[in-house]
Parts: sequence; C-alpha cells; structure tokens
Amino acid sequence: MVFVYDLIEELCKKNKITITALCRECNIPRSTLTDYKMGRIKSLSADTLCKIADYFNVGVGYLCGEEHIIVTEQAVKVALFGDDFNVSDEMWSELCHYAEFLKQKYGN
Repeated sequence: MVFVYDLIEELCKKNKITITALCRECNIPRSTLTDYKMGRIKSLSADTLCKIADYFNVGVGYLCGEEHIIVTEQAVKVALFGDDFNVSDEMWSELCHYAEFLKQKYGN
C-alpha cells in the first residue's frame, strides 16, 4: 500500500503540487490518503485512483505499479523536436494526422 502512496507523492513532487492540493483539485478527502498511508485503510477506491490518474495523465495501472513509463504530449514533443523548439498547435495537429495516416497505411 505504501508503494502506491509513494508513487502519488513522487508525481506530486514532479508536478510541484502538494498532496493536500492534489486532494483539493481531485475532490478527494485529504484524510483518505492519510489513512491509506498510515494503513488505516488497505486500498484506495477505483474512483479515487481514477481521479488521481486523470489528474496526472497516467493510467491507473501506473499507480498500481503495472506501468512504468509516463508518456505525455509534452514528452513526445521534446523527443521529436527537442526541448527548445516551440511546437505550434497547427504543427502538432499535422503531426497527429500524419501518425494516423501511417497507422492506417500499415495496418497498426
């Protein structure tokens, strides 16, 4: 159980948000995560996990230790263009359309 809390805490640190602010943003009682961390409850509800996963744009599986890679739109932009290149919405849209074209062309 602490493993999941540690991941949530790590995501908070990476995103420069406190656990309390996360709970406020996700409409989760702060006591829920405190009770989970302290072992007073054995698991988080699916609803709570979904809210947290959605907030951080990760899968619920990541929070449960099943997924180890977080891929965000920003990470893809940096991988393709570098972190100092300003990718406009128009460029991003065109890139997404091209990726869809390739998926259809090659049947993936």
